[in-house]
Amino acid sequence: MSMILPLADAIERFVSDGASVALEGFTHLIPFAAGHEIIRQRRRELHLIRMTPDLIYDQLIGIGCARKLTFSWGGNPGVGSLHRLRDAVENHWPRALELDEHSHAGMAAAFCAGAARLPFGVLRGYLDTDLPAHNPNIRRVACPFTGEVLAAVPALNPDVTILHAQRADRAGNVAIEGILGATREAALAATTLIVTVEEIVEALPPAMNGIVLPHWVITAVAHCPGGAYPSYAQGHYARDNAFYKQWDEIARDRSRFLAWMHRHVLATGDHRAFLASLPQEAA
Repeated sequence: MSMILPLADAIERFVSDGASVALEGFTHLIPFAAGHEIIRQRRRELHLIRMTPDLIYDQLIGIGCARKLTFSWGGNPGVGSLHRLRDAVENHWPRALELDEHSHAGMAAAFCAGAARLPFGVLRGYLDTDLPAHNPNIRRVACPFTGEVLAAVPALNPDVTILHAQRADRAGNVAIEGILGATREAALAATTLIVTVEEIVEALPPAMNGIVLPHWVITAVAHCPGGAYPSYAQGHYARDNAFYKQWDEIARDRSRFLAWMHRHVLATGDHRAFLASLPQEAA
């Protein structure tokens, strides 16, 4: 059975300085609460991994948690750039950030390889682009059967993958509904898997348009209602579009960013306190 722990205990126990950490979720079920707890516990030198880094990665990078980012697309969805990510890359503030950039297909191949415990993934993309010239982790391999030359990427096996989901049962099985993205692959590729959930139930309902992660692949479950806010959790709450729009202004300025982070994340004890600290808008 997976352990059912408070989120702070799960992060303290399983996320260490220098770890490779994937906080996955695609458009919804983004584990903001877990990311904020990593920030509160002042983890450093993390290798962050995510197919589509957005606001929570902007916050983790801007507060100084990250040394490296493996990613594909990165931005504030529907709004624009991640200003703290850009500042780290362009100006090394608050520190330099190493980039390992891929396409969505490259990240998917790497997660699939990691989930299968294979050393690398293959795909037909990349070879007609200039990305291999900028990323030494993109190589070439010849098919032993046909001789076809394919692109190869190293498998992704995060030390810790963190997800958010709608529900878990008391044995620690987790049901995820809606858009999955790379959630399943990132879960199975990890050494340690932490899942925050909206609710803990006696029995999981049938998985409709979703998956069930069995308890034997999950290290810890944390009950954390609203844990994906300001992203959405299908069936529970909507995306806070105002938050995303206002984050663009908050993150542009270093001083305003730091003040916001101290007020709403570092000075709050947990996710419930974070939510209570916010006015109707994010500013």
